[in-house]
Parts: sequence; C-alpha cells; structure tokens
Amino acid sequence: MSAKFGPGGNSESFKKAGHRYTLDAPRYVKEYGLDIYEYEAGQGVSTTRDMLLAIGDQGVMHGVDFSFHTPYFISLSSVEPEKRRNSVGYILTSAEACSYLRANLMVVHTGSAAKITRETAMEYAAETLLMADKALDAQGFDTYVGLETMGKQNQLGTLDEVLTLCKLSPRFVPVVDFGHINAREQGILKTEDDFKRIFDRIATELSPETADTLHCHFSCIEYTPKGEKKHLTFADETYGPDYRPFIRAIHDLGVSPTVICESAGTQAEDARTMKEYYQSL
Repeated sequence: MSAKFGPGGNSESFKKAGHRYTLDAPRYVKEYGLDIYEYEAGQGVSTTRDMLLAIGDQGVMHGVDFSFHTPYFISLSSVEPEKRRNSVGYILTSAEACSYLRANLMVVHTGSAAKITRETAMEYAAETLLMADKALDAQGFDTYVGLETMGKQNQLGTLDEVLTLCKLSPRFVPVVDFGHINAREQGILKTEDDFKRIFDRIATELSPETADTLHCHFSCIEYTPKGEKKHLTFADETYGPDYRPFIRAIHDLGVSPTVICESAGTQAEDARTMKEYYQSL
C-alpha cells in the first residue's frame, strides 16, 4: 500500500475550469492525479440521496475514494443535553450520506471546552460518542467515526484527548490535522522526528495498524497565541507546517496514510504537490 492524497472540498481551480457541481469532483480529482475526495458538509447535509448516489457512482467510475466531513454544528461536549442528543442525530444522517457516497469514514469535530473544564468536556463527549456508537450499530452502519485534532486552545481535541476518546470503541479512529496541531502548539512541527513522534504515539496508544492507515489533514495555518486563525496555502513561509518533512517522515516510516489537503483555495494543487514529492522519494 502507499499513501493517498486528495482535496477537502472544491478548489478555486475547480470552479475556474467551469465546474459547478460536486458531481464533477471525482473526474476532476482523477485528472489531477489524486486518489480521494473529502466531501464537505460543514454547513449540514443538504444534498439529495440521488445526487449523493450519483457522486458515489462517479467515484467508482474514476477510481476515486471518498471520506466525509460532518457538520460543524455537531457538539459532542455541549453543556446542553439536547444539543448532544441532536449531535447523535447529525452523526446518523452523516452515516447515511457516507453509505450513498461509499465513504467508510466520517470526520467529526470533538467540541468545545470554553465554558467548562476539560475534564467535564471529555465526560460529555464520551457520553455522546457512546450514544452515537450504539445508534450506528442499531441502524447497521459500519462507518468509522474519525475524531479530529483541533487547532484552537479552547476546543476539545488535543492529540491526547482524541486518542483517549478513540479507546471507547473500535469504530472511533483519530483524524490528525497536522496544521491544527502546529497552530495549537505554536509551531511545534518542524522536523521529520516531530511528525514521526505522532505516528509512534498512535501506534503505541491504539495500534500499529491505526498509525499505518491514519486519515489526516494537512495545510498551513496562521495562528495567534490562542491557536488557529485561518487556513493558508503552501505559498506560506511564516506559519507552516512545511509539508516536506511530513512527507519524508511517512516515507521513512513506511506508513500509508490518507492525506486530505485543506489549503485555502489551492487544496487540489497542494495535494498534488505532496503526492509528487512523495513519489519522488
């Protein structure tokens, strides 16, 4: 196996090429020499069943895989029980969308810790995830729930917190956003060893297979002392992280992650830059 690369959502070049609908995304991704497309439903799942099935069919036709990003308003750690229950419903709706796209993983934000202690936030998140796990099982969904590391200090989602929550069920897997970690920790990811330590930690805490097949996000992100501010492109030379030591790290480790690029408008181009560098090694 080898690493897979692709964009999160549609880049500006997608629209400039005359494409209007995500139905065209699999062909566009394939023409760019990429392998996977992360369907973005951050504002909610509004696409019809028939359209999602058609997009999934296009993926099969062009040999492009899918992952799925769930709505941003999912709140696993909300202080309001109703919002946590609603979040389970949004996860079920996302699982249904995944089944139409033939995506086997959905990415979920872990929540906020702004108004409560991190310990309480973790308790609420764990409770919500266990409810979601039970509901997904009851409806026969086998989709993996990927818990994303987050970029702001007041958000739940450090690497430690994500790995702890992943131990609740085999269904839960980490989604490491390297740009988020770098922003949250004020530019911590600089060398190959910095990236290797994250893969080693996942292998130790969860399993070597989980580290080998990690689903991850990569982009340069501007940050402040409070963490993430905004996504940038690979033209950034100030904030990072630099993709090259990351790519050298996965090559040296022999792991086969799925790498979704979330650059601001150049996600397809920057994903291809990473893939070409990976292939050159």
